[in-house]
Amino acid sequence: MPASDVFFDTNVLLYLVSSDAVKADRAETLLADGGHISVQVLNEFASVGTRKAAMTWEAVADVLGVVRAACRVHPLTVETHDRACAIAQRYTLSFYDSLILASALLANCSAVYSENLQADQRIDRRLTVHNPFAGRVPKR
Repeated sequence: MPASDVFFDTNVLLYLVSSDAVKADRAETLLADGGHISVQVLNEFASVGTRKAAMTWEAVADVLGVVRAACRVHPLTVETHDRACAIAQRYTLSFYDSLILASALLANCSAVYSENLQADQRIDRRLTVHNPFAGRVPKR
């Protein structure tokens, strides 16, 4: 699957700064091929990075600079919000997980890389969730 079709959930990008070398390497390899993220992903990375990973704001900015250079960043809009509400209701998912999925759909992605969402789940018959750290991930 081409990089233009892949959307990254925040949890995948957080492995870039993880002590888990295997997952950090995997996240770096995936990011090198590019993809899509939303402003939500930037926000969540900054929040978790400074709170849980004890990163400085400068370190967060450095990592997010690399991520922003590799990925197309999509804004959060009222359309994204409305789509997320519909996804949350239809699939009984959390709102914030649904917001990731809505952003991916609006970016015309065919896949979301996430460790937190149910692997192989199909959303609106055109978006598939893949856990890039478990088993085989489709070729990009």
